[in-house]
Amino acid sequence: MTSLPFWMTLGLIFILRLISVALGSLRMLMVFRGYRAASWFISLGESLIFIIAVQQVLTGSVGLWEKLAYAAGYATGTILGMWLEERLALGYSNVRIISSRQGPRLAHILRSEGFAITEIPGRGLEGTVGVLECAVPRKQVPEVLRLVQQIDPQAFITIEEIRPPMRGHFRA
Repeated sequence: MTSLPFWMTLGLIFILRLISVALGSLRMLMVFRGYRAASWFISLGESLIFIIAVQQVLTGSVGLWEKLAYAAGYATGTILGMWLEERLALGYSNVRIISSRQGPRLAHILRSEGFAITEIPGRGLEGTVGVLECAVPRKQVPEVLRLVQQIDPQAFITIEEIRPPMRGHFRA
């Protein structure tokens, strides 16, 4: 591969590193979510691509341009990995909604849309509040947020990633 023109070598280093790092991001996502087989296959591909990229850097006259292509591929791969992770939206989230005025109404509407809601009475700075817990697949989080925004735009919302829920009512 060292017989490639200089600009193609730079492009190859950049693309290989971009793919390697993006795969690394996806691998970590799969590891955290417990997808063993997917983690193994992604690790295999990531390692092979990394070796080829490093080989390209080390077999040439490792100049500034090769180093920049390698670093730029790494940085861009990080952003690509983040973008892919957002688009895939694998896993589950717990959406916690704290509403000072619309808790019961929010719970009713979210339940009518098929979401499992647990209501917890709470006390905030200005008195009683409704705390709603809602476990959903990550892809459904925007739908929950849209409904909450329509009913109570002042609601305080936190979102946490969770392991797959077990037992109870759950909208899959």
